[in-house]
Amino acid sequence: MLWLLAIIVVVIFFFLYEFRLRKPDQLVLYESNSKIGKRKTKFYPRHFSLVLPKTTYSSELEIDATAKGNLEVKIKLNLVASLSEKNIESLIKIGGWNKNAVTKSIKEFETIIEGFVKDFTDKFAIEELSSEKILNHLSDKIEISKEKYGVEINSISIKSFEIADSKIAEAIKQQESARILEQTELLNQKARITAAKAKLKADEEIALLENELELKKLELKKKEIEKEFQLADKKTEEELKRKKLNLEFEKEELAMLKNNPELLLLSPQAAKLAEASQSLKNAKTVVNLSGNELSQGSDLLSLFQNFLEKTFNNSKQENKNSK
Repeated sequence: MLWLLAIIVVVIFFFLYEFRLRKPDQLVLYESNSKIGKRKTKFYPRHFSLVLPKTTYSSELEIDATAKGNLEVKIKLNLVASLSEKNIESLIKIGGWNKNAVTKSIKEFETIIEGFVKDFTDKFAIEELSSEKILNHLSDKIEISKEKYGVEINSISIKSFEIADSKIAEAIKQQESARILEQTELLNQKARITAAKAKLKADEEIALLENELELKKLELKKKEIEKEFQLADKKTEEELKRKKLNLEFEKEELAMLKNNPELLLLSPQAAKLAEASQSLKNAKTVVNLSGNELSQGSDLLSLFQNFLEKTFNNSKQENKNSK
């Protein structure tokens, strides 16, 4: 029984000594038949496993590069990286089978990044370089880090880009300032031109609208004049009709008087002449048909008397003829 208890104690001691609990931020690897695998169990043997941290690694790189003409520039990069679980074999190949494999692999990749930056700056003049151009170049190159170095670049940024020679830096600053001022002036001039074009277009549209309004007014006035002409024509036609009716009535009246002369005594004109004869100096009666007692100075009354005498004579002659 003692030996069984001793075995149990040894097993427990060995288990506590050899096995460890895998943490969520750890990647546990093992090697079998020259292949690297991942342990997924909660406990793992520490002497037969490699534990790598999944946490990110951040660093700052200071790179001394040169542009065309051997002009020095200083660039500071911020880098955040972590291991790539899909490329563990490349990670172990670069970093080795030890717990610092991730750090070592990232350090090796930082050297590659420095080479990328230096190769890029050598191809351009110093005034052509900028943080944006360098960052775009690195973004295209760092994809090789996953497969070749077993690490994944989470982010990369340029903290600063400086020219070593202060005089050159000041000259470039002045050039950039002049360029910005020139660009601003061009934008202002373009804005003024755009505003002038907009005003001209608005004036043209307003002129067109005013012209259309005047044409509509003229059209309305033309229609109004046409209506007035139509009303005037209708009024003239009605006046002509009325005059024709009066003329026909007068013709009928004259025909009646011609056929019946005695009706002249009943006409308003005869009454007016009789009334006028009463105002003459020696007038006695309007029915005096002799004419001897009337003043010979009134031609109108004489003519009327003569007309009446002829009318009565004609009437008597017609009566005799009819008998």
